[in-house]
Amino acid sequence: MADGTCRVDSWLWSVRLFKTRAAASAACKGGHVRVNGTVVKPARLLAVGDEIRARVADRERIVEVTRLISKRVGAPVAAECMIDRSPPPPPKEHRAAVPVRDRGAGRPTKRDRREMERLRGRRGR
Repeated sequence: MADGTCRVDSWLWSVRLFKTRAAASAACKGGHVRVNGTVVKPARLLAVGDEIRARVADRERIVEVTRLISKRVGAPVAAECMIDRSPPPPPKEHRAAVPVRDRGAGRPTKRDRREMERLRGRRGR
């Protein structure tokens, strides 16, 4: 843009935080993107120095804008356009394991369903 600003959804897509601009726009509409602590709409204009907090794939990403771009660029150039201050992702050992039913085991019984709900933290039976 001529005045040194760029749309937030376009910038998030350009620096590769989201795979598509539509996904970046949907995250903004869903309230998962904050600029300087304020929930923003996709058309919000960014400026150099803004802090962006975005919820991307169950992880909080915190980045500072160092350069405005509106077109998708290569990964090395995209890395120069932001300072990543995100906390490191949790190790794989600390992630909750998802219980998996054996393939072909059939429909869960009422007892199985209650056990699964108990493991997920629903209902205190």
